[in-house]
Formats: sequence, structure tokens, C-alpha cells
Amino acid sequence: MECSSKLRPFYLLKLLYELTDEDHTLTTNELIQLLDDRFSIKTQRTRIAQDIEALEAFGFEIGRVRGQSNNYYFDKRSFEPAELKLLIDAVQSSLFITERKSRELTEKIARLAPEYIGDNLLRLSGNYTRLKQRNEQIYYIVDAINRAILQKNQISFGYFEYDIYKRRKLRHNGVPYVLSPYALVWDNDLYYVVGYYEKYGIVSNFRVDRIAHVPEILDQSIIPEPDGFDLEEYRSSMMRMYNSERKTVEMACDFSVMDAIVDKFGEAVDTGLIDEKTFSVTVETAVNHIFYSWVFGFGGKVRILGPHEVVEGYADMVLHAANTLVLEL
Repeated sequence: MECSSKLRPFYLLKLLYELTDEDHTLTTNELIQLLDDRFSIKTQRTRIAQDIEALEAFGFEIGRVRGQSNNYYFDKRSFEPAELKLLIDAVQSSLFITERKSRELTEKIARLAPEYIGDNLLRLSGNYTRLKQRNEQIYYIVDAINRAILQKNQISFGYFEYDIYKRRKLRHNGVPYVLSPYALVWDNDLYYVVGYYEKYGIVSNFRVDRIAHVPEILDQSIIPEPDGFDLEEYRSSMMRMYNSERKTVEMACDFSVMDAIVDKFGEAVDTGLIDEKTFSVTVETAVNHIFYSWVFGFGGKVRILGPHEVVEGYADMVLHAANTLVLEL
């Protein structure tokens, strides 16, 4: 009985946190009944008022609706329901988080809201299990990379790909990759570690969900970021984080694709007016087949103007695809 009396304010806080908000309050009598029904704690009206004063003195904000009987609710939550919905959608749509971890995270996020809102958030949550990864070590992999970044130490890890039978196969015949990690980057619902790959002498990136096991944090300090390296410029210049040589490319674009250009390269992208229907854009970007396919996807509304080798590379890819199709027909 004495233990229950000491714990009563905490159970009272639990009830207010889980069941109430400004639109859903509980009276003193309802709180007394809930304490008895759920936790077998019997109390009196004066104790409820005293416990609420103690919670407020500790720093919790308890709202009151005064009347014949005071109504209480938990006030000043960290997240609004709409914010929690955004977090749940991000977790559900993220391809690198496994189905099990997505479910666990979704339930934890939902419980940051009152019970009735949390239940609704769970009912509204999507289901992306078909595309989810199955690398259950993902949390521990991310944790190890984060620790290495904070400690400024290199990491070593195995990196896999799928063979034609959908079996995992380590790249480089199983020889570990050694990377100086700079940051973790979320792009197109996938997670990447960006860092300096000394073997090739460049900043590169690796998909976190393709790291085979928890990386080993090495004793060696990282190789510092190259002079002038900017993470956001690096990320925005990539096409689906596919690494290759970067070139300054000029393109002519129809006015209708301005939204897509800004979405990809940001509002600070270098643009200019060509005529009443066309604008120019100059960007530094990774030039590869992913970039060419991105240009092709606009159906002629984006044209590469230069440099010459990029124009030729794009033309070669389109002609090769057309010739392949002709041969198949």
C-alpha cells in the first residue's frame, strides 16, 4: 500500500499523458476511478489535487478546465499529430528500415500522442513490406557509423550485391572496404554513408543497407575532408547517389520543367533566360547513365548544350538503346 501511494503521482501522469489533451479531459472522479481500475490504487479527491501540484512543481504542464468539477489534461506535448504522421510516413516509406523495425518505430512514434490519436495514426499508417530491406543489423550498423564519425575514426566493412539468383555476394572477393566516414545522408528513401575512399582517392558513398555486417571502427584517424568539399553540393550533384566524374554541364530547359530543376539542384541553381519559352541551367553534376536517363525522362524538354563530350555521351547512349531495340524487333 505504501509503495502504491508513492507511485500514485507517476500513474496519474501516465493516465494524463496517454488519455488526455486539450479536447479530451478527465475529471477528478474519472482519474480516481481509472487509478483503481487500471492500477488498483485507491485515493481521494484531495490527493489528486496534491499530486497534480507536485507534477507541476516538477515541470510538467497540466492543463485545467475549471467548473463544478475540475477537468485535467496533459498540456504542451513535443509533437503535434500532423508532425507524428509525417514521422510515421517517413519510417514506413524508408526502404532501408526493415519491416520489423518499421513496425516497432511506428508504434513508438504513435505512443507520443494521446491513446485515441495514436490508435488512429496506426490505422492510417501505410504498408511497404514488399520493398523493405531484410538487413536486421541496420540499427547497429548506423550506430557504429555514427560513433566512428563522432570519434573521427576510419571504418572497415564488407559490402554485398545480389547475384542472378538473388543471393548476397560480397564485393571485392570479400576484402573489406576501408572508409573515412564524414556523414550519413538520406536520399530517395535510402541511407548512404559518405566518406573518403582512399583506394580510389575520392569522396564516395555506400548504401548502408548493403553493408554486410556491423562495421569495425579502426584505430586510424579519418583522412580529412578535401579542401572545398561541401556535403550538400556533393549530394545535390549526384544522380541517385551514383558516383562518377563530375562535370560542369549546361542545359536548355523548357519553362515547364523549372520545378523539377529546382527540386533537384536547389533554388540557388545557376539559370538564365534563352528565349520566351526556354531557360538555361548550369550545374556541376555526376555524369553517367543515370544522369542521361534523367535528361531523357523529360521527353526533349531538357537538352544538353555542353560540354561536347557530355553531348556525345548522351547521343551514344540514346543511339545504342535505339539500335538495340531495332535489332530485337
